[in-house]
Amino acid sequence: MSYSTPAAYDAILSRESRAQRWRGVVVLFVFVLIVSAMSLTGLLDPRRFADAWPAIKQLSGEMFPPDFKRYHSWLRPLTDTLAMSIAGTALAVVLSLPLALLAASNATPNPIAYRATRAILNVLRSIPELIMGIIFVAMVGFGALPGVLAVGFHSVGMIGKFFAESIEHVDPKPIEAARAAGASPLQVIFHAVLPQALPQLADTTIYRWEYNFRASTVLGAVGAGGIGFELIAALRVLEYAQVSAILICILGCVTIVDGIGAALRKYLK
Repeated sequence: MSYSTPAAYDAILSRESRAQRWRGVVVLFVFVLIVSAMSLTGLLDPRRFADAWPAIKQLSGEMFPPDFKRYHSWLRPLTDTLAMSIAGTALAVVLSLPLALLAASNATPNPIAYRATRAILNVLRSIPELIMGIIFVAMVGFGALPGVLAVGFHSVGMIGKFFAESIEHVDPKPIEAARAAGASPLQVIFHAVLPQALPQLADTTIYRWEYNFRASTVLGAVGAGGIGFELIAALRVLEYAQVSAILICILGCVTIVDGIGAALRKYLK
């Protein structure tokens, strides 16, 4: 039986001490970074919150009770918003799947396609929906169509990234077995890759649909239709009671969409 020497113990303790000091430095750096960001943005300035209190009281008095007199005119915009989220998510999934296969290291045909596709996904992910909404409104005019395009193309960047990561984490053994059996690249993808990744792909799609409904509600600010247009119109004429009523309607729809998404995820498990 061999025993560790005092020198070995000292070396182990020294390494552990250095690791603890390094963890302490990292924690301190993160803490300083967070506090600096909060100070820079005014979050730690109590005077800003004190000055805002009178405005909060005034707005609260004007927003309540909510005014639902025009509820019948909000039904179609709410339907348009829901349709925008569904159509935009479907468009994003159709475009994301082939891009994800090119952006996954275990499915891409070569490193050039991998890097190029990753760059495309980064670009799409970096442009906010509102900016895309402005661009598509200028291209195709006002209405729900630019909202669908904005939600869809922005979602490609995120859905494609998550799809690619799900594909990269599949078990490599079925892929190796399919290739050893002489399967073509497309056969490997359809019979060894996608069946394993399908539950994660479905989860990502449902989560993104829930997010896209929320994103669709604000695209009306740039003329992309939906309930966001009614919300911005009420804000412009200072009808805060209608604003609160519209926000309550949006909250109800978001709750319903989240419930549907949870039920779909439970069904797919």
